[in-house]
Amino acid sequence: MIGDGTREDRLKAGKTELKQNMRQKLEMREHEYLSPYASFSDNSKGRDRYEEPCDIRPIYQRDRDRILHSKSFRRLKHKTQVFLAPEGDHYRTRLTHTLEVTQNARTIARALRLNEDLTEAIALGHDLGHTPFGHAGERALNKICPDGFEHHKQSIRVVELLDNHGKGLNLTKEVRDGILNHQTKGIPSTLEGKIVRLSDKIAYINHDIDDAIRGHIITEDDIPPEYTKILGYSSTQRLNTLIHDIISNSENQEDIVMSPEVEKTMFEMRRYMFCSVYTNPVAKGEEQKAEEMVAYLFEYYTEHLELLPEEYLVMIENQGETAARVVCDYIAGMTDRFAVAKFKELTIPRSWSIY
Repeated sequence: MIGDGTREDRLKAGKTELKQNMRQKLEMREHEYLSPYASFSDNSKGRDRYEEPCDIRPIYQRDRDRILHSKSFRRLKHKTQVFLAPEGDHYRTRLTHTLEVTQNARTIARALRLNEDLTEAIALGHDLGHTPFGHAGERALNKICPDGFEHHKQSIRVVELLDNHGKGLNLTKEVRDGILNHQTKGIPSTLEGKIVRLSDKIAYINHDIDDAIRGHIITEDDIPPEYTKILGYSSTQRLNTLIHDIISNSENQEDIVMSPEVEKTMFEMRRYMFCSVYTNPVAKGEEQKAEEMVAYLFEYYTEHLELLPEEYLVMIENQGETAARVVCDYIAGMTDRFAVAKFKELTIPRSWSIY
């Protein structure tokens, strides 16, 4: 009881009770405000390893913070989104893509009165496992790694095993489910995860159009008029159309859906981008070099395991991981510039004398 003990003890106990009530009040507020279809923090399926609850933050907010402060998240700023080594400051990186996905997803979650903390945690973590050089790096590892490679599965390895010095982030099951199922064919188990799945498509379709126009790959007038007529004639209009469509069709529903016309047009626009931008030789002319670089690094480190950082060697020696899987983990975690630096270090002779 707070009334027992010394005055100092009572003050400490009172502060502890106040802090505990902060989290509990936030959890109670969720039940008062959020939709009945929302994922409530105090109903989470929890973590693989039990931890005492935070005295201030609900469980999904805590996951969000862990992702935001992780090294894997910071490395996204130096990983390719679509354009490899662009000459300009305004092209998207994997980090700015992630932030745009997060903002779109939070807007939708707030309007539908779903759990913003869970939505944000999934969105911030969805691409943590992406390779250097974007999908070119992913293709290279998928070809050469015996177990294959898919970035959404690698993101789960990052948060469960690789980050935090091999301890993982011990995230909740709901956040990990959303990360794993953010790809087109995925089926997240929460509405918040379904929001991120669509927000990812909305973000990259729109910002890749913007970057492609900036890079003189296409112009706004090149986009088929049957798409712009429905979605809009600018990035702002398209975002407005897509986000409003999801909200208006999902409100008070136990699902996240779009109207058939807008959804069909969005995926047709996505196919247009694959044909006009994602396989365009101007935009993608350097990707073969990137794939060859990744393949070389994989083969080299597979033959020289002793050059891997100690934490990766421990995974092979003590945790039963295969050498190929661990080398894949190491390369996937590299930034573009770190991969280039390692490739130069391994292939280009150093100057050995001073003239």
